[in-house]
Amino acid sequence: MSDSVAVIGGGPAGLMAADILSAAGQRVVVYERMQSVGRKLLMAGRGGLNLTHSEPFERFVTRYRETAPQLEPILKAFTPDDLVGWANGLGAETFIGSSGRVFPKAMKASPLLRAMLGRLRDQGVEFQPSTQWTGWDEEGALTFASSPPQHHCAVLLALGGASWPKLGSDGGWRDILATRGVGLAPFKPSNVGFNVAWSEPMRRFAGEPLKNVAIRFGDEIVHGEMIVTDYGLEGGALYALSAPLRDAAPAQIEIDLRPRNTHADLEVKLADAKRGGSLASTLRKQLNLSPLAISLLRENGKPPTEPHALARLIKAVPLTLAAPRGLDRAISTAGGVRWDAVDATLQLRAIPNVYVAGEMLDWEAPTGGYLLQACFATGVWAARAILEQARALAAPGAR
Repeated sequence: MSDSVAVIGGGPAGLMAADILSAAGQRVVVYERMQSVGRKLLMAGRGGLNLTHSEPFERFVTRYRETAPQLEPILKAFTPDDLVGWANGLGAETFIGSSGRVFPKAMKASPLLRAMLGRLRDQGVEFQPSTQWTGWDEEGALTFASSPPQHHCAVLLALGGASWPKLGSDGGWRDILATRGVGLAPFKPSNVGFNVAWSEPMRRFAGEPLKNVAIRFGDEIVHGEMIVTDYGLEGGALYALSAPLRDAAPAQIEIDLRPRNTHADLEVKLADAKRGGSLASTLRKQLNLSPLAISLLRENGKPPTEPHALARLIKAVPLTLAAPRGLDRAISTAGGVRWDAVDATLQLRAIPNVYVAGEMLDWEAPTGGYLLQACFATGVWAARAILEQARALAAPGAR
């Protein structure tokens, strides 16, 4: 058997694992079914490459909702500060934006990816692009669609979820693992838009943003921005609630069009409006509401004109979200390899010496740096476990 480690998948988790392994002197082969690695990372970089977030760790870890207990030790072992230090070490200096998000100063992924690949090659990592993994043969060797089987001492699977098939993450690995007895959770769209039965006047605002609003769903309130589309809503504020909204759909949210103002503030401003003006004129002049926001107020019928009732509506515009958009329209996915299918080192219980990292695992998080942070951190965690296992086997007296 080869003493090299196979990393299958050249995304953030796989490349980070290859870095950790090769830096420790381990031979690594990265298999990637696309013609080049890092395609999803480059796509994420189109929006500035939000690497992580600078908020306190206690708040940071809660963004992972139900899977926070499983991810907390992994994130503590490779924190947002560690990720920033790693990026800075590659020459991709970072900065903290006004929202607390962390970006490389270049505001794109290509310089970071080039530096990372350069270091991996310097550390002896071998890349096998255009190589599709198909499973294992009867002797335990990895099999591929167009190349001979390969034996490795350990395997790290980092094949992503199912939300970006054109970039390589198509979830095609599910059947391979299911036949080997690996417990899997169904894929669900995450960080995804929702369909809304807009009136015709609202459809005319497709492509325009609702800025500086707050969304309330149950006990949760999220501040941010959304984009109106011809089919419904998209945007970061909505994505932060996409998990509970998806599971409850159809679901009703409330949109606060002026979260920085209290109900009393709005009521006073509306009461001070000149008499005789139209409602739209009053809302523009007194509250600086956009035409889009004014149209949204009319989605449930004619708005009240009495200041108290109108202020209450502005602070809580009801809106029903129908089904979420599909996997092919999602930024990320929930579902995948269940947590009870891996041990504490992220090794598959059903297949010894095979580890899993990144979005293949059943977790989800909102945009804002949380997705990449967990992908990188799980790659680090699994790589360190592989190294520890190799050291244990090499120790005197080990069988």
